[in-house]
Amino acid sequence: MTAAAPVIEMRNIMKTFPGVKALSDVSFDVRAGEVQVLVGENGAGKSTLIKIMSGVYQANAGDIRLAGETVRFTHPVQSLQAGISVIYQEFSLLPERSVAQNLFLGREPRTRFGLIDEATMRSETRRVLELFASSARIDPDTPVGELDVATQQMVEIAKAVSLDARVIVMDEPTAALNDTECAELFDTVDMLRARGVAIIYITHRMREITRLADRVTVLKDGEIAERFVHVPAPEAIVRAMVGRDIDDFYAPAATDDELGVAVLEVKNAGNDKLNNINLSVRAGEIVGLAGIQGAGRVALAMALFGEAPFTSGDVTLGGKHARFRSAREAISGGIGLLPGDRKKEGLVLMQSVRDNGMLTSRAFSPLWGPSKQNAIADISRIDDLLDQMDIRAASYDQDIRGLSGGNQQKAIVARWLAMDPKLLIFIEPTRGIDVNAKAGIYHLMRDLARKGAGILMISSDLPEVIGTADRIVVMQEGQISATFPRGATEQDIMHAATDEMKDTAA
Repeated sequence: MTAAAPVIEMRNIMKTFPGVKALSDVSFDVRAGEVQVLVGENGAGKSTLIKIMSGVYQANAGDIRLAGETVRFTHPVQSLQAGISVIYQEFSLLPERSVAQNLFLGREPRTRFGLIDEATMRSETRRVLELFASSARIDPDTPVGELDVATQQMVEIAKAVSLDARVIVMDEPTAALNDTECAELFDTVDMLRARGVAIIYITHRMREITRLADRVTVLKDGEIAERFVHVPAPEAIVRAMVGRDIDDFYAPAATDDELGVAVLEVKNAGNDKLNNINLSVRAGEIVGLAGIQGAGRVALAMALFGEAPFTSGDVTLGGKHARFRSAREAISGGIGLLPGDRKKEGLVLMQSVRDNGMLTSRAFSPLWGPSKQNAIADISRIDDLLDQMDIRAASYDQDIRGLSGGNQQKAIVARWLAMDPKLLIFIEPTRGIDVNAKAGIYHLMRDLARKGAGILMISSDLPEVIGTADRIVVMQEGQISATFPRGATEQDIMHAATDEMKDTAA
């Protein structure tokens, strides 16, 4: 049987920027009712290809065919009107406007008197939302800014559906979603596929590829590295992305000789979100915190870091009292924290790589300001640390927003190393970064542990927790429900993270 003709086809696309060839002779297509997964390292050309498809950029060579007809978009509005909708990681929704207003922004229905027909807009919004399993929790009149990230994601998709999009591009759609929300998104993708929508899905997560893909295209250095007409094993995708096998993807576990005394000890500690927490992290050890969304993992990190302090129990860090009442106290006491959303919580994007690396050390400088000699020494120290992190930047004076996600993450690590921390807390350490950069972060964490730091890692990616941690602590409803040595299975962890453990015990 002959395969269906592509809904959209990009042929022999080439795109150059001053001094850089971003895409070279790239051909790519997607058919109705198909999920074509597009993967590649950061900088491989994925974003450039999608921006050409959507009219943000224009190709230097090659053409685009939509339903068999050659098209040329010079503005995103043209591609949107043609039925191509792109859902980026940073949503395009207006937070102060309602769900209905966002869905019909710029194309509001009008009454015969020329006024906006609010009633029609609401009813049409409800009709579109009824396609989604999550529709019951979405009120058309609710301001989008009051919705959680997962619901905003659904509103973005509903907006694309309301536009009768023939092609929907999803760029890392699960980056900020928990496991339950991811499952709901996957169901939505299945629904769109069944309705005949052509979907281009960009992700770094292998489990998503296995779950969703009909075909997989791998970009590397602006060229097609591999096309898979069936879903391959993750090892084959990784090999195509990075050009080599990653047998050492996760760093080797710590040996008994590499583990020192307890850096952190928490005994019977709690607050309004946590209860009876007993936890230790040894020097040289990576402890993974696992659990479903809302289990208390981030609350525990914030309690240790002084943002939402413990109100009971004992905490010691390096043998000293450490029930910190503020982040400043925690930093002074020897804790560094890498937040889950580096762009919003960890970086000043308009400042240089060097300035971002020095943010914390400058904040703890004497109030009367450092001498010129000390300032030069501080710059030299942070530059050395940035070198040690192997940060790929044209210059440490460039804005950090121009760096890849992995390099941004390493710049935050360098910032904390300047403070000589005893404990480093990593929250979702590889969110939004590519496969090769993930391996770099895993090895970096292991190197930091071998130098004597204790590391507490919170991740929603169970394979990451299992592959990285020396010990896995599982949380449920604000309490620690189980502890496993390295080598625990996903089933072990999920049993401990849900009521299944209680049911089994009963």
